Amino acid sequence: MKSQDFTYAVSRIRMKEKGLLTEKDIIRLVSQKDYPSVLRTLSELSFGDNHNSIDSIITSETDKLWALMTELTDDISAFDVFRIQNDYHNLKVCVKSVYSDTEPYSMFVSGGTIDADKLYEFIKNREYKELSEDMGVVASASLDALLKTGDGQLCDAIIDKATLEAVKKIGDGTPYDVIKDYAELFIASSDIKIAVRGSMLSKSYEFFTKSLCQCNSLNTETLSKCAVKGFDEICTYLSSTKYKDAIDYIKASMSSFEKYCDNLLINGMKKQKYEPFSIGPLVAYIIAKQNEIKAVRLVLIGKQNGLDDSKISERIRDMYV
Repeated sequence: MKSQDFTYAVSRIRMKEKGLLTEKDIIRLVSQKDYPSVLRTLSELSFGDNHNSIDSIITSETDKLWALMTELTDDISAFDVFRIQNDYHNLKVCVKSVYSDTEPYSMFVSGGTIDADKLYEFIKNREYKELSEDMGVVASASLDALLKTGDGQLCDAIIDKATLEAVKKIGDGTPYDVIKDYAELFIASSDIKIAVRGSMLSKSYEFFTKSLCQCNSLNTETLSKCAVKGFDEICTYLSSTKYKDAIDYIKASMSSFEKYCDNLLINGMKKQKYEPFSIGPLVAYIIAKQNEIKAVRLVLIGKQNGLDDSKISERIRDMYV
């Protein structure tokens, strides 16, 4: 899209931003006494199209997000850095469903670049040539690994690494700095999580070199060596990087670190509100909407499982508005 083409799209996004849930809205949801009460409040907030299940609510809002982006842009592939993640999630579902001979449909997420039902048929029939070259290779490798070893974690690791590489490929190729920045943070935060979790499980150096994805803000070779030595070594290395502020959050819990990363991203996007002639406000809206959907999902799951309000609140990310 040319810069002048963004003017209408950004003006529409400005109006849509007014409909995003605010911090007060989320607090209101958390304060509801039970799951049905949250559903009634969501209806009042025009969220979820009066669906009653968590999956249908999330799917409804996700579908509306991508319908809006399709309406506003000539080429929705500009946002593939977000959509490709859903493809690889669905690929993981397909591979495991083929392995276990079960139906995958209830576990699919919407918003990908590939129709999930078709993806399942391609995997089931080993029609890898129907997929992109990169995804075809990963689909074949992950299914073969699962069939030969029965190791679900190995299957996950193969597809998770491919997801990071797909995001990196898009980030490296895009002309938009805001998408490059998003891809960089997504990969770096994922690498840190893999390193910390793998270190706790005493994973090998080979595991880390195969699982981590190179990015500009971290040296994955150094991170791999530190992860083998232990958690303290990871923190020592991170203290020399731009992610030194993350150390206290990592020490608290991985959930706390994930919240830190999401807040870093959403707060970094707020400056895009003042870029009326670029793709920035649209990217910021996508991230804001995904953050909103994640917050609602956390509240619904918390209420469904009877968690205390304080436990739900501590997992909620900062909101865009």
